[in-house]
Amino acid sequence: MSHGEVGQVILDEAVADARLAAWEFDGARAWLEEARRHPMEPLAAEVWVTDPDFEHVLLVKHRVRGWVPPGGKVEPGEAPRVAAARELLEETGLRSELLPEPAAVAVRSYRADWSPTLGLSYAAVVGRDVPLAGEQNQPAAWFRLDTDWDSVFPEDRERIRAHARRLAAGQTVGSR
Repeated sequence: MSHGEVGQVILDEAVADARLAAWEFDGARAWLEEARRHPMEPLAAEVWVTDPDFEHVLLVKHRVRGWVPPGGKVEPGEAPRVAAARELLEETGLRSELLPEPAAVAVRSYRADWSPTLGLSYAAVVGRDVPLAGEQNQPAAWFRLDTDWDSVFPEDRERIRAHARRLAAGQTVGSR
């Protein structure tokens, strides 16, 4: 498979997950359809980790963005779901099964020098008793969902809360 074909396979996976996402923000699906016609870099993936009681969220302290879900850039040739699991492991020390349905798809600028980026948010449920081992100078911590945390993406607080409520209610694809 050529480099171009690999990129197309990865983009196709991103499109498939975007279509399955429980939530869409920022006109992300339409943006993605337009972006498919042009090279799209970078692509981002993150994980919204909640505890089994859906009362807490696991966040990492980013040096610029504040407290955010574990995540980062999808590497060339890497599927977004694989990137999300890799970032979760790197940033928190957790090796967890991601839920089958992606949590959300959104478009945002992660850095001033980047063009708008498609971000896929996946979900995982992990007990708070599992030890955390984050990256140096980027600690991971549990936050109650009914409190606020400092982040450059304040809209994420309600998005994550809504998704946790949805998971707690047992809602899945097609039950919206």
